[in-house]
Amino acid sequence: MSRLRTNAKRLVLFCSLGLFAFLSSCHKTPPTLSLLVWEGYADPSFIQGFEATCHCKVTAAYMGSSDELVAKLRGGAASNYDVISPSSDVATMLSRSGLVAPLDLSKIPNYAQVSSKLTSMPLVKNNGQVYGVPLTWGPNPLLYDKTAFALPPATWAELWDPKYKDKLSLWDDLSTVYMAAQVLGFGKQDPTAIYNLSDAQLEQVKQKLIQLKPNIRKLWSTGGELTNLFQNHEVIAAMGWPLVTNQLRKSGLPIEEEIPAEGTTGWIDHLMITSNSENKDLAYALLNYMITAQIQKQLSDVTGYIPANPQAAALMTPEQRRGLHLDDIDAYQRQIVFWQDVPRRAKYTEIWNEVKASQ
Repeated sequence: MSRLRTNAKRLVLFCSLGLFAFLSSCHKTPPTLSLLVWEGYADPSFIQGFEATCHCKVTAAYMGSSDELVAKLRGGAASNYDVISPSSDVATMLSRSGLVAPLDLSKIPNYAQVSSKLTSMPLVKNNGQVYGVPLTWGPNPLLYDKTAFALPPATWAELWDPKYKDKLSLWDDLSTVYMAAQVLGFGKQDPTAIYNLSDAQLEQVKQKLIQLKPNIRKLWSTGGELTNLFQNHEVIAAMGWPLVTNQLRKSGLPIEEEIPAEGTTGWIDHLMITSNSENKDLAYALLNYMITAQIQKQLSDVTGYIPANPQAAALMTPEQRRGLHLDDIDAYQRQIVFWQDVPRRAKYTEIWNEVKASQ
């Protein structure tokens, strides 16, 4: 607990210095920090504490896919946001793009608390500089309504069964392409091969997904959309996020999630500061705040995602630690093929668009 108090004092000092500079500039309204992040990452349960301490306002826009984030930044919207939360499939590209700023880690003292397994990865490093702070990570599991299944689905391949006609949902994202590649066995020898498929393999993936279309009631773009599909009993299974599992369980629905036998893809989300941000000191304060053990625990409460700061586990109940697989973290990670840079991302996107356009 003494460490938590020390972190709180550091945040107050950090924000007080920033506030002094702000007041000295003769502005009459508090500064606003603008975020473009995944759902759940700006929840009032923890963001209000930052706003109160730093005497600022935080506004957040939410994205439904990594491609949406990149399109907005490249479309000129980078100047509209101070902090973004890219996933590991585009974080490397963004680190080289000039759209995000290299970080001065001396301004993020809590960075030392983040899992060394995450900070040692090359995902957000370029030319000796670090561009992102790990925030949280997790899988893209198979979600299902327990009342509709006598046994839990063991494989992704089961989704192709005709008995599920018009009863499933898939994410409108390249993760669906990766999943089909896993079903076809393209990741058996090397799990990361699904991110480097040949044209012939991508054609097979396309045909496989077209065969699945009769079972797809709707593609979802946001977690809230998938939550509604389950709540309205429009679908009984889907590729989803632990965030959706969390929301549905809180609403009383009997939802379970599985990592099927083929494995699944997953992501490591980072916080980055945009190059054009005019609130960089405040942005640094937010990054430092978001990776404290207390806020990491609260973030997991909201999202069901796994904290990047291992110290958050000490603040959780034994049941929550088990639910997040914190007691067997290495074994759990081995079932997940974390997103990484896809060299031919444009080709993958072309294939996915052809699937969606097919009749």
